[in-house]
Amino acid sequence: MAHEKNHDYHILTPSIWPFFGALSAMVMLVGAVFAAHHLGRGNDPVTLGGIPLSPGMFILGLLMVLYTMYAWWSECIKDAYAGDHTPVVVIGLRYGVIMFIMSEVMFFVAWFWSFFKNALYPMGPQSPAVDGIWPPAGIETFDPWHLPLINTLILLCSGCFATWAHHALAHDNDRKGLVWGLVGSIALGILFTIFQVYEYGHAAFSFRDNVYGANFFMATGFHGFHVVVGTIFLAVCLARALKGHFTQERHVGFEAAAWYWHFVDVVWLFLFAAVYIWAR
Repeated sequence: MAHEKNHDYHILTPSIWPFFGALSAMVMLVGAVFAAHHLGRGNDPVTLGGIPLSPGMFILGLLMVLYTMYAWWSECIKDAYAGDHTPVVVIGLRYGVIMFIMSEVMFFVAWFWSFFKNALYPMGPQSPAVDGIWPPAGIETFDPWHLPLINTLILLCSGCFATWAHHALAHDNDRKGLVWGLVGSIALGILFTIFQVYEYGHAAFSFRDNVYGANFFMATGFHGFHVVVGTIFLAVCLARALKGHFTQERHVGFEAAAWYWHFVDVVWLFLFAAVYIWAR
């Protein structure tokens, strides 16, 4: 009785995943630096004992990170079924997701800052080749009212499907609506990615041409990466929904996926308005 739990907090058991996750991220970072050094300057790849460290080290680190995510989040799901996710713990999880999304917002602030700085002040030591013109002379921008507009509608409809799935579960306890809402959201997310790849393949400029190309591909490409991650996030939720993991009262994992997906939607609206329409 002296050791009986009489509080709503979850005391975590010792875990290797924080250390392994940090180690994995470091391996991936160092591998990415070696790969950029090799690809950007055309140098010979850095080797260790005759073994090239790029891009093999980056791929190894990426696989380690992915495995850490799988194993660590699997333990979180087990904790939920063990009854450790009390209302107090769920509030903490939601705050954690909100802070994570805010950190992602700051990534995009950096890309927008760079884009607007070069657009509003196209002359300077950092961009002497722009010559006071934005977009730079010779750049053929995308028509925002064709494929970019279609992609915008696709992503907004995908967000509507995610909202339908959330409403079906949280308000109506409609598991069929939950599943079909997730299916529609995932399908449209995949379609968005396919169109984005198609658009990149028909771009009249490249990442290396000038600061416009670098900003365009960093901003939209980073967003595209988030779309892929969000699609995987929703696909995992779909697999869990088919197994009956979520209930009307307990579905914080799906809530996190829905919030993340709506964040991706909102960022794209800003990208569409600024990068495609205003900058044209």
